[in-house]
Amino acid sequence: MTDIATRVYNHTWKIDPIVRSVLDTDFYKLLMAQTIFRRHRDVQVTFGIINRSVHIPLARTIDHGALKEQLDHIRSLSLTRGESTWLRGNMFYGKRQMFAPDFIAWLEGFRFPAYELQRVGDQYELTFAGSWIETTMWEIPALAVIMELHSRAVLKGLGKFELQVLYARAMTRVWEKIQKLKAIDGLRIADFGTRRRHGFLWQDWCVQAMLEGLGQQFLGTSNCMIAMRREVEAVGTNAHELPMVYAALAADDRALAQAPYDVLSDWQEDYEGNLRVILPDTYGSAGFLDKAPHWVPKWTGIRIDSGDPKVQGDLAIAWWKSRGEDPTQKLAIFSDGLDVEEIASLSAYFAGRVRVGFGWGTLLTNDFRNLGPDHRLDPFSIVCKVVSVNGKSAVKLSDNPAKAIGPRLELERYRRVFGVGAQMVQPVVV
Repeated sequence: MTDIATRVYNHTWKIDPIVRSVLDTDFYKLLMAQTIFRRHRDVQVTFGIINRSVHIPLARTIDHGALKEQLDHIRSLSLTRGESTWLRGNMFYGKRQMFAPDFIAWLEGFRFPAYELQRVGDQYELTFAGSWIETTMWEIPALAVIMELHSRAVLKGLGKFELQVLYARAMTRVWEKIQKLKAIDGLRIADFGTRRRHGFLWQDWCVQAMLEGLGQQFLGTSNCMIAMRREVEAVGTNAHELPMVYAALAADDRALAQAPYDVLSDWQEDYEGNLRVILPDTYGSAGFLDKAPHWVPKWTGIRIDSGDPKVQGDLAIAWWKSRGEDPTQKLAIFSDGLDVEEIASLSAYFAGRVRVGFGWGTLLTNDFRNLGPDHRLDPFSIVCKVVSVNGKSAVKLSDNPAKAIGPRLELERYRRVFGVGAQMVQPVVV
């Protein structure tokens, strides 16, 4: 097993690049990329880094030159023959040839496009502009680079024994969490922690710990590279990015209201089974479910990623019942800032009412709370989101207004079109 503390103590980016493969990304990114490739590859999209934790002065912590070196290194990456073979021949969600030959051929020739980086006060402004099919690939590695450079900067100067003790404590914390999770009857849980991980080596260690500690309760990892290396399932479905772009492309309010369902219509042409999981909260879950076409409730499940998870889960169960579906045969995947206590609580609350799964993210792969100097290793909330589409602003409302994105006037328009009323602000920790 890798001695992480020693690697951290000795690392240089040339030996230990933060992102070391095109496949060091989340599985849902490849699934969405294939859908984009087939329909909207030439749409011009800009992604931008948004640090929700504004009290974290990233530009004062992370060296500009180091950040640029890591981003430039990513631009040198290409899919290897072995990685291509894995994508072509592996079984995903019970299906071989999940990815079509023309998409794989495109991915084999893909190189990360240019980026724009500048310092604005104590933060970095990092954007990626170009064709949607290319810019979408930056989201996960860009976040991983920022998070790990932040971790490296905080740990710089710590001695070998300090690092050994720090990582021993962090490992103990993860293992104790796993032991608590193991006691949950019927637990189904996956690693969703790539975007805001402490580091690649740490995420890899966490996946190995989950695999050994949870056995069949562990469903797999969202990280394609780790899934390939550790021979576990690659898991994930889709994200808010799709409805955000489809909505921005809408010509008028009527088309805007239809846009989230256009996403699902395209998705079900491409995927089936457990990949048919709706993500309803981009423009408010209640309105989305209420106006959903008759075929949407027949999908396999729902992912709940904002708002009060119990309230949103109850809403989904009531919706399925109202549409003549049996909720006990449906899947509810919870993925918003989860930790052990909430996972246990949600498991008990929904037991026997719906099939429950969990995507465990930042508080699996980056829970160094109270372990680093002056709390500086504590995880924080940062995202990479679509900010414009063909020159038009992109918008996200969410079931938690603290996660809303977009100009004020466009936010008001979207709230009107989608009938979003009063919302309760939930704390955004990660």
